[in-house]
Amino acid sequence: MQMIDLRSDTVTLPSPAMRAALSHAAVGDDVYGEDPTVNELEALAAAKVGKAAALLVPSGTMGNLIALLAHGARGQRVVCGDESHVYHYEAGGASALGGLVYHTLPTARDGTLPLDRVRAALQPEDDIHGTAPGVFCLENTHNRCGGTALTPQYLADAHAITCEMGVPLHLDGARIFNAALAVASPVEYLTEHVDTVQFCLSKGLAAPVGSLLAGPTPFIARALRVRKMLGGGMRQAGIIAAAGIVALNTMVERLGEDHVNAYLLAAGLAEMPAIRIELDRVHTNIVRFQLADAQASVGEFLAQLRDHGILMGGMGGPTIRAVTHYGIDRAAIEQTLAAVQAVLAPSG
Repeated sequence: MQMIDLRSDTVTLPSPAMRAALSHAAVGDDVYGEDPTVNELEALAAAKVGKAAALLVPSGTMGNLIALLAHGARGQRVVCGDESHVYHYEAGGASALGGLVYHTLPTARDGTLPLDRVRAALQPEDDIHGTAPGVFCLENTHNRCGGTALTPQYLADAHAITCEMGVPLHLDGARIFNAALAVASPVEYLTEHVDTVQFCLSKGLAAPVGSLLAGPTPFIARALRVRKMLGGGMRQAGIIAAAGIVALNTMVERLGEDHVNAYLLAAGLAEMPAIRIELDRVHTNIVRFQLADAQASVGEFLAQLRDHGILMGGMGGPTIRAVTHYGIDRAAIEQTLAAVQAVLAPSG
């Protein structure tokens, strides 16, 4: 049985054009700065998000970690949302490896953080018992809020505060191109009001591996040193970068198909009495829902879906996540809805 895998957009397979590109990539030693394909990708990525320079890293987690370590000093605080990816899913790297302290703020259902609380959290610390602010981090799109997208205006308002407080703003933009489509805005409008941004090639853009960290040239110079310290310096990385170039040049506009398919899935689920879902929160390619029966087992539901050829993921507690991506078409959505209906049928 061929599975329909909706666990994440990280399960995408590279396109034929990517496979061809990586097999013929010009390569060199990137640690020496001599891989021409990596250099081309980094220049392209920086231009795409309106920054002076960019750095190829193996993963989004490493990209965010490098940013936090390059911005903040030991004992300073990372101000971020209590539902953020950097806080929940990155193994506490900023604390474990950089001596930074996470300071979380309440996350609204749309992925925003209350700006009055942001201002207060970024105030200089005069009391010797406290920690000084080191870096502020936002996420766009927001994973645990269901793929919601921050607007250019919100980012501008947040950046005005960080500039006033003298604290850098880093954006975890793993799915920033999804966000740009969702708010019908050029991606540069979402990145112009942040100091640095990380975005992934290996999610909806369907490259097999890699993320980019972009920002001012002096920052990227610091980031390069941190990448080396973390073991992220790769050698003939052009075979990775070649797929990334294809991804940025050919896969961005295609993300709109994922958004349409996600809404089709969400709308179909909303018609089932045994499902609880908020359609107004489906902005991009992430669909979050719950079983209406609070006593029903999420694990059992997911296992039965697997038996029907459908893979989804749990988010902890009652929440289930499905993510559309390259390789998932309308027929797959229809098959998924039929499978969900079949699994739920015995309980009505």
